[in-house]
Amino acid sequence: MNFDERLRQLLSRHETLIVKPNEVNDSFYNGVYKRYRNCVLTRDHTPVHWRYDINPETNPRLIERLGVNAAMNAGAIYLDGKFYLMARMEGNDRKSFFAIVESQTGVDRFHFWDKPLLVPELPSDGTNLYDMRLVKHEDGWIYGIFCVESRPRGVVESDQSVAEAQCGIIRSKDLINWERLPNFESPSPQQRNVVLHPEFVDGKYAWYTRPQDGFIDTGSGGGIGLALSDSANPAVCGQEKIINKRIYHTIKEVKNGAGAAPIKTSRGWLHIAHGVRNCASGLRYVLYVFVTDLNDISRVIAEPGGYFIAPLGDERIGDVSNVVFSNGIAVRDEEVFIYYASCDTRLHVATSDIPTLLDYAFNNPEDAVRSGPCTRQRIDLIERNLSYASQYGFNIRQA
Repeated sequence: MNFDERLRQLLSRHETLIVKPNEVNDSFYNGVYKRYRNCVLTRDHTPVHWRYDINPETNPRLIERLGVNAAMNAGAIYLDGKFYLMARMEGNDRKSFFAIVESQTGVDRFHFWDKPLLVPELPSDGTNLYDMRLVKHEDGWIYGIFCVESRPRGVVESDQSVAEAQCGIIRSKDLINWERLPNFESPSPQQRNVVLHPEFVDGKYAWYTRPQDGFIDTGSGGGIGLALSDSANPAVCGQEKIINKRIYHTIKEVKNGAGAAPIKTSRGWLHIAHGVRNCASGLRYVLYVFVTDLNDISRVIAEPGGYFIAPLGDERIGDVSNVVFSNGIAVRDEEVFIYYASCDTRLHVATSDIPTLLDYAFNNPEDAVRSGPCTRQRIDLIERNLSYASQYGFNIRQA
């Protein structure tokens, strides 16, 4: 096959992939959200001309010059009738970059903008930037909150894995022109998951944080924190109040962190966060839900026990197995589009609506902490169901 034929084949395959409609996965049902058969983004969705030099004079063998390893953790926003994702694209060189894609449906046919976003750099910027949160704030700006990963100064040369995470901030009015602000400052030595609350709190900017002593280990960090700053430029915070704690032998015993900005509802601020526990195969990441009070965002008023979304089937396999992670939620009227990545490899979507999510949050039981009370919860449910079935004359017992 000659150069032109091979290029046409690559372009044709790519076009077929990005226009492929997505369908609800009917084999999955839990009454809370819908999963979909196809990924929203994979590395193969990346435009051909972002990966290949398509000039036969400079690349006669049509070799992929700048490969893409993964498409994952995307910030999300719904604006003017379209869904926009700012995806974390990871090159074969392990460096991440941000790409904006848009869709009319929110579940398929996402098209990349012409070029990746070149984030304005600070003089002492990090080696890697990733995991963008998009937040439309009541001050009129759209903020992009992301992780800035660096190698700390003074580390011994033999240790090439130690890292430091800080929070970078950009803002825009149109998703096109971005202004870089100074990095977020707090008392914590590491800030890997920071999310901006979309409204002022007592005239201040409110930030959900995850204070950690180390890049991986939480150390004295107790969970999801809340901190206030007078300004977003610069964002300098004082004490971080832990509002959602890590708890032993739960889905968030190792660490937990905010996902996207919370959704304002009639009953409270709806959060979809991530929790991490240890198991034989390593760290297991899942998503969970909690709700905070409308007037006191530091007060949790509902938190169903267990996970909300966990890796399922092929979602468990990838570069970092047994992981789902979300930093992007888009809301259209009462529809909720939850963009979650599996195994740091590809991006999926799950859809629900605000009334259903509130039903789940307030009516599913809390984690009872110990096996005995947890078993009692299940027995109570079974007994209620048996009583109901007997009353109305149908058999739900197994043969």
